Amino acid sequence: MLKTIIKENVYQDSVSLMLLTNKLSAMEGINRISVMMGTPANLDIFRNTGLYTAELDRAKPNDICIVIDTEHPEKATEVLNEIDFFLKNQALAGAKNDYDKVRTWDRAMQLLPDANLALLSIPGEYVAGEAHKALDKGLHVFIFSDNVPEADELELKRKAKEKGLLVMGPDCGTGILSGVPIAFANVVNTGKIGIVGASGTGIQEVSTIIDRLGGGVSHAIGTGGRDLSQSIGALTMMDGIAALEADANTELIVVISKPPAPEVKNQVAALLKSLSKPSVAVFTGEKPAEPEGNIRYAYTLEETAVMAVQLAYGKTAAPPESSGSAAKEDRSLLPSQSYIKGLYSGGTLATEAAMLVREAFGIPASLKHEEGYIFKDQGHEIIDLGDDIYTKGRPHPMIDPTTRKEKIGSMAKDPGTAVILFDVVLGYGSHADMAGELIPSIREARARVSAEGRTVHFVCSVCGTDQDPQNYGEQKRKLEEAGVIVESSNVKAVKRALDIVGKPLPSVSVPSAAPAGAQQGTAAAPNVPEATTKLLSGKPRVINLGLASFADTIHRYEGKVVQFDWRPVAGGNKKLADILSKLK
Repeated sequence: MLKTIIKENVYQDSVSLMLLTNKLSAMEGINRISVMMGTPANLDIFRNTGLYTAELDRAKPNDICIVIDTEHPEKATEVLNEIDFFLKNQALAGAKNDYDKVRTWDRAMQLLPDANLALLSIPGEYVAGEAHKALDKGLHVFIFSDNVPEADELELKRKAKEKGLLVMGPDCGTGILSGVPIAFANVVNTGKIGIVGASGTGIQEVSTIIDRLGGGVSHAIGTGGRDLSQSIGALTMMDGIAALEADANTELIVVISKPPAPEVKNQVAALLKSLSKPSVAVFTGEKPAEPEGNIRYAYTLEETAVMAVQLAYGKTAAPPESSGSAAKEDRSLLPSQSYIKGLYSGGTLATEAAMLVREAFGIPASLKHEEGYIFKDQGHEIIDLGDDIYTKGRPHPMIDPTTRKEKIGSMAKDPGTAVILFDVVLGYGSHADMAGELIPSIREARARVSAEGRTVHFVCSVCGTDQDPQNYGEQKRKLEEAGVIVESSNVKAVKRALDIVGKPLPSVSVPSAAPAGAQQGTAAAPNVPEATTKLLSGKPRVINLGLASFADTIHRYEGKVVQFDWRPVAGGNKKLADILSKLK
């Protein structure tokens, strides 16, 4: 039996409601439950999951919609009490924050007239309208939201370029501006290395390894994963590189991306070669090219960090040591066990793992892959759980471990599975204790396969620093005590997995990062708009639309911030909202 409750005009961000849904799902007597705002996209999710009811016909985007599948009618009252308690706590938590909160753009700009960045984590269907408003007010834009049409991205980035502004995103997971973590970001030391990345977890992996090697990061500019596609043409990447070339606090530039369109890659390389500063570039999934002038190419994210520290600090930086956890593992695998399975919360980490597993097993690379998989061949599987197919109606796997816990059990059941690889990505925005959440599922899976006379090894890399709120060392300790083999980088974790199944990774020649003979560019310095120079010259001044936790982090690291408690204009009626915008 389906029971529907609609709480009118009570807007909440989608991540909070998804986490609330997970909590309510664990209640006794609840078969299924979903709590979402009544946006058109969310109503489609209700339909696709079999939870749509006639009452939802009257739901508006500003309404919280709750649909409960239960045989116990009294459960609706219990659920409603939990939701009211949640909303009260949200209000109390917001009241404690020591920064201003507003409901309109005009009020936001009055309270923070020198604002220079808008951070958007609102539903993707509303992003373009709010991003255009921000650009028109002279603000750079950081779009954390996903599900933004590519056509909107191109239009926004072209408009930003005309105005001398940056659009970082959409689906831009992380950034660091003058030591201030933006969105899903780690706490790393400030230093000489500037990063531009079309990859959130790629930036996180490289920046945290740089930190653990004793280096530091001036800025990390995310571009969004589509930026280096043929259609977008690296609009943000090119402007980000130029900005770091002009930045007085940056001495070396790192570029991170999955393989771009060839013409776009050539365009990026040409710009890097023209610079006065050295650079290190990694295109995850591609073997490294020979150095070109002042550019060095890396094979893995770890090598990128090592090269960057060597070049920027003029010293030899050894890769982070293998943790040595779980010593030399018991190799008691059955003859049938040879498969490596990967469950990743980071898309670039998953891509890197797939590249290395293919290389070790001699499996040709393919431009196509089965939906829901980065790589699936000969029994091996690498999954990016942050893919849209897994996050519709659910939070990102860095926040919510539910999907990964389910997959751990199903992958362990495969009699051919030898190793389950996974990542734990720390930092602001991520789960407060991902290790603690995953360990019970790992122990349960290990006990089940042991009863069947098999052993499945769990190998993990932890991406983070000891300054992160979850604490890198503490997360490693928990995992190791649970019998997980923990490595200091993703590439080391994959190599350990391959070693377990007796498939060492073929050596790949990576040119030395030694700066001897490197040529500085001779072209004129690229033009950098004044607004971009100012963005990188001090702590950001941010209007935050969406997740209040992002505002908390900015405030904690001495950036200025106003929290815009956003909700759809005109109750979500797009036609009326468009008319209202034209009347202003």
